[in-house]
Amino acid sequence: MATAFELTAELRTHSGKSAVRRLRRLEDKVPAILYGAKKDPQSIQLTHKELFKALGHEAVFSHILTLKFNDQEEKVILKALQRHPTKPRILHVDFLRIEATAKLTMTIPLHFTGEDQCPGVEQGGGIISHLMTEVEIRCLPADLPEYIALDISQLALDQSLHLSDLQLPHGVELTAGELDEEHNLTIVSVHLPRVTQEDREAEAAEAALAAESAASVSPEAAGPAPTVEGASEKSAGEAEKSASAKPKE
Repeated sequence: MATAFELTAELRTHSGKSAVRRLRRLEDKVPAILYGAKKDPQSIQLTHKELFKALGHEAVFSHILTLKFNDQEEKVILKALQRHPTKPRILHVDFLRIEATAKLTMTIPLHFTGEDQCPGVEQGGGIISHLMTEVEIRCLPADLPEYIALDISQLALDQSLHLSDLQLPHGVELTAGELDEEHNLTIVSVHLPRVTQEDREAEAAEAALAAESAASVSPEAAGPAPTVEGASEKSAGEAEKSASAKPKE
């Protein structure tokens, strides 16, 4: 793992809503709980500034962290995080101790490579849709990856990649289980923009309608065209009728 994260904590001696509220407002600390590895849970607290800075890194959510307190260190993972609904504040954190021989279940980010070479975009005029940006995996702590890379440099228009296309590192498995048709979810796809696709469908529909209308109007349905002779006789008759209608002088 390329990145290492260390957090400093203190044991929390006071509990209850009023104590926690005072801890957040007056001391700028974040209450937390440390549990797991067949040990008793411990109530701890961390400096909000330090914790907030660490959480600015995507990798902190998929890394093993070193938690220092009371002159000792614990290897932990960030198991749960509670944020303020409207303010940039961390309200509470759950840390889980890890054991070297016990497998972890973690959510790991996906990193997409080769997007600038994707033929479906460069040649086909398509766009890339990321339907998944992270996956849940299971592995031993020593095998925990920072992220899983997925190369899309060969993805053509109207093609997609699925969970079965992931190249998992050694010792890592997906929690999705057997990737049958139902569970082999799509991760990323390349397709035409929706507006372009609708325009093409509309143009095709209009062309088909025009062709159908042209085919329905036949020369027989329109009737025979009047002849020159018939037209002349009609004109002569109308002239004679007009002359007979004139009053005598």
